Amino acid sequence: MILTPLFASAVTVQPIPDQQPVSEKQELLSSLEIGEKAIVKGISANCRGQQRRRLLDLGIVPGTVISAVIRSASGDPVGYNIMGATIGIRRKQADLIFIDKKTDQYEQPA
Repeated sequence: MILTPLFASAVTVQPIPDQQPVSEKQELLSSLEIGEKAIVKGISANCRGQQRRRLLDLGIVPGTVISAVIRSASGDPVGYNIMGATIGIRRKQADLIFIDKKTDQYEQPA
């Protein structure tokens, strides 16, 4: 894909740390309790097409800090803070996102 200079000037790129292959034994985003933080490790290969594109567009990419901030009255969806924005993700989609709760070894990019 080729971007025009105007669009290219608005793009910010940051390297992410080397990633280990994501296995099915990872913790899931749906296991995050309100107030907890985690690092996104990846998205399941079962998540494809527009659903995967939406998650990536929302900032759910490896290395991003994510935290659970609010749960709806029914318990689904849950509001997650990602890069300063709160987004609602249903449990069905949260079950496709792998996380690492050991956030003390990571820093949020500026």
